Amino acid sequence: MTHPFALSLAGLPAFLAYFALAIALLLVFGFIYTRLTSHDEFELIRHGNSAASLALGGSLIAFVLPLASAIVHAVSLTDFLIWGVIALIIQLLTFFGVRIFLPNLSQRITRGEIAAGLFVALTSIAIGTVNAACMTP
Repeated sequence: MTHPFALSLAGLPAFLAYFALAIALLLVFGFIYTRLTSHDEFELIRHGNSAASLALGGSLIAFVLPLASAIVHAVSLTDFLIWGVIALIIQLLTFFGVRIFLPNLSQRITRGEIAAGLFVALTSIAIGTVNAACMTP
C-alpha cells in the first residue's frame, strides 16, 4: 500500500516542470517587453516612478493570466509552451496597440504620469483576461 504522503507528492515532478517553464516564459516576456519600450522601467522604478511600476506590473500580471490558463488546459509541456508563446505574442502586440492610442507613451511614463501607466496596466490586464478565457480545449 502506498503511503498517502507519497501519493500527494506524485505530481511534484510535473509541478516543477510546469513551474520552471512558466517562470522561464515570464522572464522571457519581461526581457522582451522591457527591450521594446523606449524607457528603462527598472531605472524609473528604482527612482520611485509609479507610472513605470504600474505599466510593467500590469503587463506582467496580464501575461501571467493566460499563462495560468495555458497550464490548466495544456495536455503536455510542449502544448503549454506553444500556448505560452501565443500568450506572449498577444501581450506584446497589446503594448503596441496601446501605443497607437498614446503615441508618446514612453515619454509620459518617464515623466511619471500615473494615467499613462495605469492605462497600459489595465488595457494589458483586460486583453490578458480575454486571452486567458480563449485558451480552452
